[in-house]
Amino acid sequence: MATIKIKQIGSPIRRPEHQKKILVGLGLGKMHRVVELEDTAEVRGAIAKLPHMVAVVD
Repeated sequence: MATIKIKQIGSPIRRPEHQKKILVGLGLGKMHRVVELEDTAEVRGAIAKLPHMVAVVD
């Protein structure tokens, strides 16, 4: 299955708790961390919820 790289570009400080939980679910939590996940609808949905905090890296 295809994979996607996600980089955290925004800080979770002063963000709602549900946004912090989405970051942890993606395997992020610290600035500039990059994770590689399977490209599924669930991952794409989580990215769509946090466009100001994560970016897709090619």
